[in-house]
Amino acid sequence: MSVFKKWSAFFRKAPVQIAGVLLLLLSAGLLLWSNSINSYQATAATMAQVTFEGEYRIGEGEWQPIAKDGHISATRGDVTLRGNFHVLAPDGEYLSPLWSGSPIAFFANHISISILEEGLEPYQLDHENHLFGVCSCGVDWTAYSLLNDSGSPIEIRIHNPHLFGNENAVDQLLSGFAFWSSIDFERELMNSSKQQRNIGLFFIIISLVLLGTALFCSLLHVNNSRIIWLLGLTILTAGAYWVYSTPSYSVWNESIAANTTLLGFSMMFYMLFICGIITYFLQSAKPLGGVITTALGVADGVFFLLPLFTGMFFYDTWWIWVITQTLANAAFLFCLFRELKSNGFKPRLSHACTALLLLAFEADAVATMLGLWQGGFISKHVFVLLFVVALFVVLRIIPGSINTAAKAKELELQHSRLEAEKNIIEAELKESRISIMLSQIQPHFIYNTLGTIERMCLKDPQKAFDLVRNFSLYLRGNFSELDSVTPIRFAEEIKHVEYYVNIEKVRFPDMSIKYDLETMDFVLPALSVQPLVENAIKHGLMRLETGGTVVIRSYETPTHFCVEVTDDGVGFDVNAPVEGKKHVGLRNIRGRLKAMVNGELIIESTKGTGTRAAIIIPKEGSV
Repeated sequence: MSVFKKWSAFFRKAPVQIAGVLLLLLSAGLLLWSNSINSYQATAATMAQVTFEGEYRIGEGEWQPIAKDGHISATRGDVTLRGNFHVLAPDGEYLSPLWSGSPIAFFANHISISILEEGLEPYQLDHENHLFGVCSCGVDWTAYSLLNDSGSPIEIRIHNPHLFGNENAVDQLLSGFAFWSSIDFERELMNSSKQQRNIGLFFIIISLVLLGTALFCSLLHVNNSRIIWLLGLTILTAGAYWVYSTPSYSVWNESIAANTTLLGFSMMFYMLFICGIITYFLQSAKPLGGVITTALGVADGVFFLLPLFTGMFFYDTWWIWVITQTLANAAFLFCLFRELKSNGFKPRLSHACTALLLLAFEADAVATMLGLWQGGFISKHVFVLLFVVALFVVLRIIPGSINTAAKAKELELQHSRLEAEKNIIEAELKESRISIMLSQIQPHFIYNTLGTIERMCLKDPQKAFDLVRNFSLYLRGNFSELDSVTPIRFAEEIKHVEYYVNIEKVRFPDMSIKYDLETMDFVLPALSVQPLVENAIKHGLMRLETGGTVVIRSYETPTHFCVEVTDDGVGFDVNAPVEGKKHVGLRNIRGRLKAMVNGELIIESTKGTGTRAAIIIPKEGSV
């Protein structure tokens, strides 16, 4: 089978699932391309630490002091900070207020910032504004240089245009103020995030190995190749999440919007593939799992397309996605629990691991909404744990599956060879049936029989009627057996013999036909006894001056069924050479007996005494 045919067979097995994944990837690619070309932000260089001291208020509420390690919600309204910047020493001690011209770096988590210095126009850091770029929202460091040297308080107004995901944005802003020393601090920041980035890249490399293995297994038609595909894709998207959630780190390009989009894609596809894994392991609820996973994939496609056709941020669809995913998770948890219950609460590794992944997602979603933590903290640790388990399981599955596939392939080749041999044998049997039928219905036999019928019509109409009936039944039997590929009962073959004998007895009334049938409860190939009787009459009795007898006998031994056709005709020398076209009927009978019932034909003859033809059939092949 060519590579093209193998791929065609692979795609024909799951056209709907493959088409769905391709549509999701297409819509995701369109959104990523749109976000990239519409974004005007790029990753900024960063810093050395600075603190902001003063007070804050939410909306038009009361002013409150900014407490160290305190929490200021970013989702209850606009926040205003009022105070001054101070440079900190490496041990955290205050050094001095920042002076005019000092560059300050801000860590903005999906928020817009306005900075007001006394006597100066407000400075807008409004990256979340649609006018700045419809898809430019993201997490990034942005720099600002102080202009006022009067020491008067500075106001920082913070606006959160989103409904989800950045409850801690103000806390992150306050803890992330830093003096911008672009080269040194950028190197320090990259070093601090190197571990998370490297973990993500490690997962991506492992996933590529698994996906290559899955492709190899698919081409070999390994039964477990689907779960290897799902595991590889899940690990790939998890690795992408680790990489793109690393602060100030870009892989594809430095567009903040592209990084935010890829982070969202990795989260959504990660959970979608986990749902696919759960569906794979489900037993009684597998159809329901397939419906849920398909519906979730369609919903993800809608979330990808909404920002392309509306003014909505992709980031703002995440809270709807979390709700959708939560409903799907609840349905899957119900399915897993029901199967566990029906199994007598016997633990299953697959069900426990997948349920743990769903619960970790829900814990991270609730924590993000409450501002307890961000970034899939629990999901990351649970994934690392289950990654080791999954890798161990896959390493056990792959060798055995490949061996099984290789054996299956070998059996398939053997089956193909057997089928080919069977087809050849069937063709030979059909050719044999045609040959033997033609050998029995020679033109001279038909002419002689019709001539006899013609004469009988005038002399003895009743005999003519009987002869016509026997002749028609004889012809019908011969023609009907052309398409027969299975043995027939011996009783049916004897009827066909009787039709032929009745015809010949009208033409040669002085010959005698005797039947000694002890058993008839077995099968044999059609047209295997009648030709023997015909040979006995044509080549044995007709060469006598008068009379002659043919005896047709059937009997059984403990191991075989036997049929004998004996005549007291002229006989022949069984060792004499035979011309090419003679005895073709006997060769065909031998071949069909061997192929259909593992039987054999034995011919014994003595000149001047007669001939004996014996069919011997093992009982195990003829009942």
